[in-house]
Amino acid sequence: MSGIFGVVSEKNCVSDLFYGVDYQSHLGTQYGGIAILCGKRIYRQIHDISQSQFKSKFFEDYKKSEGKCGIGVISDSDAQPMFLNTKFGSFAICMTGLIENTRELIAELHKKGCSFSETEDGFPNTVEVIAKLVSMGDDIASGIEYMFTKIIGSCSLLILSKDGIYAARDRFGYTPLVIGKREEDFAICSESSSFPNTGFQIYKYLLPGEIVLVNENGLKEVRPGHKSANQICSFLWIYTGFPASSYEGVNVEVVRERCGAYLARHDKDIDVDVVSGVPDSGIAHAIGYAMESGKPYRRPLVKYTAGYGRSYTPPIQEIRDRIAKMKLIPIKDVIDGKKIIVCEDSIVRGTQLKNFTVQKLWDNGAKEIHVRPACPPLMYPCKFCLSTRTIHELAARKAIKDIEGHDTEDVSEYINHTTKKYQKMVEWIRKDIGVTTLRYQTLGDMIKAIGLPREKLCTYCWNGECLAKGNLIG
Repeated sequence: MSGIFGVVSEKNCVSDLFYGVDYQSHLGTQYGGIAILCGKRIYRQIHDISQSQFKSKFFEDYKKSEGKCGIGVISDSDAQPMFLNTKFGSFAICMTGLIENTRELIAELHKKGCSFSETEDGFPNTVEVIAKLVSMGDDIASGIEYMFTKIIGSCSLLILSKDGIYAARDRFGYTPLVIGKREEDFAICSESSSFPNTGFQIYKYLLPGEIVLVNENGLKEVRPGHKSANQICSFLWIYTGFPASSYEGVNVEVVRERCGAYLARHDKDIDVDVVSGVPDSGIAHAIGYAMESGKPYRRPLVKYTAGYGRSYTPPIQEIRDRIAKMKLIPIKDVIDGKKIIVCEDSIVRGTQLKNFTVQKLWDNGAKEIHVRPACPPLMYPCKFCLSTRTIHELAARKAIKDIEGHDTEDVSEYINHTTKKYQKMVEWIRKDIGVTTLRYQTLGDMIKAIGLPREKLCTYCWNGECLAKGNLIG
C-alpha cells in the first residue's frame, strides 16, 4: 500500500507537509511526491526513493517551496501525485489502495477518447486512471463518487485543487484516512503517527465512502460516509501500520501486545529461556507474549535501522531477500544455548524467516526455536492493498499443494485450525523453515486482540471472505 498526507495551514504548510509525508515512509519504497498550491498554480515534484530516503530527496524542494495547502505521498508502485487539467479546473491527486480491474477501465476510457501517459513498463499509471475517472464527473465530488462505482478493489485519495483538499476514504473502508487538527490548521493522512510531532491531534476518522473538503474556511462534509460496509484491513494492526498509529480509535502497539498475550496463553506446555520478536513489527507481539508468560524479553536479533527499511514492501523478491539478510544482526551472547520464542507478525512466503532469521539463530547456538506468528496462515493474496502478488508465493499454499499433490481451490479444511489437514499444513511449514515448534494465532484470537466487531474487519487474506456487498472477489 501507499501512505498519503495532506495539510491546510494558515501559514506556510511546507514544513508540515515535508515531515508529515515522511512519516508515511514505512508504507512504500518506490516513489515520493508532493503537490503544493502556490497561489493559483500547483507545484508538483516526484522523486524515485527506491535507493534513498524521502527526506534526502525532497530537502531542496522543501526549502524553496511555499504555500498554505499541499498533499504528498509515499508510493509502493506508481509515481504520484498525478496532475490533470479538466473541465472543472486543474487538480493534483494521490491515492492508496489497489485496483483489480485497471485494464478493463483503461480499455473503457480509451473508447471514450481518453489518452494516457506511460510508465517505464509501458502500462498506464493507476493513479492517472483514477484521475481520468474523477474527471468524468461534473465536479470533483461527483467525479469521486463516479470513480467509486467503476473500480473493483479499494481507493482512498487526496485531491488538491483551487478549492482546497478533497479527502475521500475508500467506500468499503479497507484503507484508513484520519483528520488531525491544530488550532485552525488541518491535516489528513493514512497514518496518525504523523500527528504528535507535528502538533496535530486526532479530530476525526473518515467513514467509508465519506468525502470532505478542507480549506481556509475549515472542514466541510461534501458527501456523508456510512458505517454499515466498513471492512478495514486487519493486517494494518498486525504488520503494516506504524506502532504509534491508531485506526478507528484502536492503537497498533496495544493490539500487537494483545496478540502476543493470546499466543502465550496457548503455550503452557512450552518452557523457554528467552522471548524475542523479529524487528521491527514482531517486537510488540513479543513484548505482549513476555508480559503474559512471565518469561524475559531479549533481543537475539537487532535491526540495523540506520541502513535498512522493511523487507516486505519492495516489489522485487531479490531486493526483499537482500534487505532481510543484511538488516538483522545476531547477538551470539544472547542466543547461544537458549531456548527461544520468536514472535513474528506473519509468515507470508516463509523464505526470509527460514533463511535470514531462523538460520542465524541456529548458526549462533540456539538450543530450540519456537516460532509464533501473530496471525493465521495467509491463504489469499490481498485484493485491496498491494502485498503478496500470487497465491503460489504463500507458504501455506505451497504446503497444501505438496500435501494434496496438486493445486486445490477448496482450502476450507486448511483454514479451520481444528482440523487434521490444518495440523498437517502447519507441520509441513514447520519442517520447511526448520524450527522446533510452530503455532499460529487463531483468527478468533486475532480479532479479539484488535477489539473491533468481526463484521468491521477485512480478513480476506486469511479466509477468503469479503463481507462488503457489491465488491467483486475474483
